[in-house]
Formats: sequence, C-alpha cells, structure tokens
Amino acid sequence: SGSNLYYSFDVAGGAVHVVMLGSYAGYAAGSAQHRWLRRDLAGVDRAKTAFVVALVHAPWYNSNRAHRGEGDAMRAAMEELLYGARVDAVFAGHVHAYERFARVYGGGEDACGPVHVTVGDGGNREGLATRYVDPQPAASAFREASFGHGRLEVVNATHALWTWRRNDDDEAVVADEVWITSLASNPACNKKDSISLY
Repeated sequence: SGSNLYYSFDVAGGAVHVVMLGSYAGYAAGSAQHRWLRRDLAGVDRAKTAFVVALVHAPWYNSNRAHRGEGDAMRAAMEELLYGARVDAVFAGHVHAYERFARVYGGGEDACGPVHVTVGDGGNREGLATRYVDPQPAASAFREASFGHGRLEVVNATHALWTWRRNDDDEAVVADEVWITSLASNPACNKKDSISLY
C-alpha cells in the first residue's frame, strides 16, 4: 500500500490473502486507505485464493461494554467492501476479552458475511474487560472475559479451523472452536450482489 498503517500479503502460496487495516488511519470513502482497500480486494482472484482474512484494531462487532462502538464508524465506511469481496473472517483486538460472532453484515446475521472475532485478550496491565451487555446478542456466538490466545489453521481450500484457548487452564483446553468454510466455495455467496469493488 505504501503505508505501514494498512497493507496486505499472501500466505500459503497465495491460498490466503491477509488484509491489515488501520483503525487509526483515515478510512472514510475517498481516503487513501479506502481507495487502497477497494483496489486490493478487487485484485483478489477467489478462484485461486481460498480465504481472505482482515485484521483491525478496534472491533466492528462488540458486546463488551469496554470500547463499545469505537469501531462503528470504520465499519460503516468499509464493511460493504469486505462483504462484496466475501472476506471470510475479521479479527480485532483492543477489547481485553474474547468474543466470536456468527457471520454478520449490516448489524445482523448474514450467511455471506465474515465471522468476526475479538481476540484482544493476550494479557495487559489494565486487566480484563469483564462487563458484557445483557442479554447476549443473538449473533454473539461465544464470549468470555479471560486471557487467552487463538489459532487459525487453514486445513484445505474450503475449510479453516479457528481455535481459542484460555490461558489460565493448566492444560491446553479448547474453550471455543469453529470451522470456517470459505465463502469462495459457497455458490450462494459467489454473486457479488450490487456491491462494486471497482
């Protein structure tokens, strides 16, 4: 991109495209980051790239009271681009707790939207963000105020396994796990709808 605040790279021989977005760089329509993201996603050939994953700092979906709403403006500016490119998963930090959402878009569940995961729970001097809104939103599949770590394992061209473990278990106990199916392999999601990436 020409910036160290937002950029992308391919891994696994191009099977996975990773997009790093800057929550604190300009992201509104017409901004350098927005124009770059549109071009970057338009250049991804989903016939060859099984998974597209995006990373942001402030989560776009969050039912923790900490930092609630801080990613909303960026989501409003960029979510349509990620949806149009059929991004498979969006990972965020910032909130010192764990939460995984179902596939979402536009504030609600959508089978062609990305899975959103907040994994800002690696440890910090501030302590955990322990207060969640109640009741738990329907799209929030799993949430826990514990320190932990996650792993995304791309198994093949259609399936990736996301696993989260809390750090305070004596053994490597899986606390949350979900299979993520590539949206590129889902015929119902292969249409770009009316969203133009060009």
